[in-house]
Amino acid sequence: MNLASRLSLAGAAAPFALNLATLSAAQAQTDDYRALVCVYLHGGNDHGNSVLATDADSWSIYQSLRSAGADLTLPAPGESGGVIPINPASIQSGRSFAVHPLLSPVKTLFDQGNAAIVANVGPLVEPLSRTAYLNGSGLAPPKLFSHNDQTSVWQAFAPEGAVTGWGGRMGDLMASMNQSQSFTCISPAGNAVWISGRDTVPYQISVRGPTAIQGVYGGLNWPAPVSAIFENIVTANQSHNVFEQSLSAVTRSAIDAQQRLQGALLADNILPAVPVVPLTGTRNWLATQLRIVARIIAGRQALGMRRQVFLVTMAGFDTHDNQISRHTPLLQELAQGIEYFNTLMAHPAVDAAQEATLATASEFGRTMAINGDGTDHGWGSHHFVVGGAVRGGDIYGQFPCYESGGPDDVGSGRLLPNYSVDQYGATLARWFGVSDGMLDDIFPNLDNFSSLRDLGFIRS
Repeated sequence: MNLASRLSLAGAAAPFALNLATLSAAQAQTDDYRALVCVYLHGGNDHGNSVLATDADSWSIYQSLRSAGADLTLPAPGESGGVIPINPASIQSGRSFAVHPLLSPVKTLFDQGNAAIVANVGPLVEPLSRTAYLNGSGLAPPKLFSHNDQTSVWQAFAPEGAVTGWGGRMGDLMASMNQSQSFTCISPAGNAVWISGRDTVPYQISVRGPTAIQGVYGGLNWPAPVSAIFENIVTANQSHNVFEQSLSAVTRSAIDAQQRLQGALLADNILPAVPVVPLTGTRNWLATQLRIVARIIAGRQALGMRRQVFLVTMAGFDTHDNQISRHTPLLQELAQGIEYFNTLMAHPAVDAAQEATLATASEFGRTMAINGDGTDHGWGSHHFVVGGAVRGGDIYGQFPCYESGGPDDVGSGRLLPNYSVDQYGATLARWFGVSDGMLDDIFPNLDNFSSLRDLGFIRS
């Protein structure tokens, strides 16, 4: 038994602080690097037109549900502009599958073994049957189908108001492996509970890099001597006032962090340019965020980093109306962004194809039933995991049946999740290096799914 395993066994009876210290000490003996990049799809991505079952029975149900009003169906495989068949390694009897035609780049990664699909993931407190949910005898997550609450439940396992998320709590456990602990959790997409830890504060950046305090190395274009004087003023620690002392210390720390990260960033002109989304003619915003992530990952050795968590986001997935015209360019941007991420990680200047994993998340899927020309808030959804460590080329989990009133339908084609967010996150966390003994601290419901704590889609 290795040292990390012995420490995790001892940890059950030890205080959290001792667990944290001993676990990090054990893992610090390694010199590997891992980065987890979460792509959060705000609004609730429509899984029903992203990954599809195309066997005769499934396709008939899909067409029936998605054409009761405006026609939201996609062309069949083999038709012009039709969905693209995929061949997962694991056979699901009688089923065949495809992805949206504009997810072709993801299909290519899937075929290469660098992308996997995790079917029907969503918040769960405990294993739950359709009958138990409908008659109220089972315990369901709070405030289902609410954007704000389910975003928080997905990211933090509690409704709106939660202050720490599972990405941030992973950062808490691993921060001591990093020389620059400030850069453990980073987001170019603003603040979010997912990336906030108990002790680890997210480092927010712009897509151009760390943001300087105006007047100190940027912002006001002052001459260097003037900037130096201003820096001395805002960081002077000569006051007896505790508040002023704290403010100057925080300001000094912010300036030092900005300078250190700026100095470690890979030069902007080395990586391939951000692509333009063909359907919109605009710069791919997801790819723009992933570019700064790649530039930071490339500087991992200069910063002394071994574990980093990143959050990037896309908006616009709340497709209550005009779904076909709105959802299509979003999927094109997502697929193009994922392909760009894969290209960046393999670039010689970044060289992190095996060390970085991208995983999608979204507060919920959408209903299979349509509301006219769109869809409403659902529950379970399918997600993509991409990277060199992924056991790709497969669909993980039993793909749901969309039949109205079937075992996976809790109303209007809302999917009862097959896998919990705890299981999805714990699988990623084990790859990230979190010991089995500490998973339950991060994922509060995981013990209820003890028969399957690792979904197997990534190499631990």
